Amino acid sequence: MLVRVSPTVARPADPRIEAALLGGFVLLAFALGIAPRSRVDWLLENVLALALVLALLLAHRRFRLSTLSLGMIFAFLCVHEVGAHYTYSRVPYDQWSTLLTGVSVNQVFGLERNHYDRLVHLSYGLLLVWPMREVLLRLTPLRGAWLALMTLNVVLATSAVYELIEWIGGAYLGDDTGQAFVGAQNDPWDSQKDMALALFGAGLSLLVLTRWRRTPR
Repeated sequence: MLVRVSPTVARPADPRIEAALLGGFVLLAFALGIAPRSRVDWLLENVLALALVLALLLAHRRFRLSTLSLGMIFAFLCVHEVGAHYTYSRVPYDQWSTLLTGVSVNQVFGLERNHYDRLVHLSYGLLLVWPMREVLLRLTPLRGAWLALMTLNVVLATSAVYELIEWIGGAYLGDDTGQAFVGAQNDPWDSQKDMALALFGAGLSLLVLTRWRRTPR
């Protein structure tokens, strides 16, 4: 099937790359699905990830993303799957850092809580803003500053929707599972900080990638 691509849109990824990324995600999800810290939380965290992958597969024949966009989605899903395995608030990144480098990340930056959830929300903006931009570029007449503004709005809006899902889930899942799913760690401004990080990451990624794409190579 021939795919018409606008001169302003990157070409769809090679099918071999698509298959490799899909296979890599399936293997990673399967491996990290073995004995997670909380099976219920692991299932809940993977609902949206599975929905994203299924949406890409269902739309594949008519709508194929570029290699860059698919690579960024894959990178985000990898970060997410690690958090789903341990639960976001218990990923032992500080122990890994101390073991590998002898340096405690928490001590260096004066952190008093587990910040892996912050990393995931930052990664959401950094890594998914470009695929969202590509979708809007193909499906709408938006270009230039309006395209960037709408893409940032989509990132912020979807971040807010996820925070609402966390609120609803946390309210009805019970204490332990609800706390693991929400991951607020007693921070009353957790939702606002998560959305701010996603927006910041999206803005930074758009700035860097837009300039990079315009730079002659």
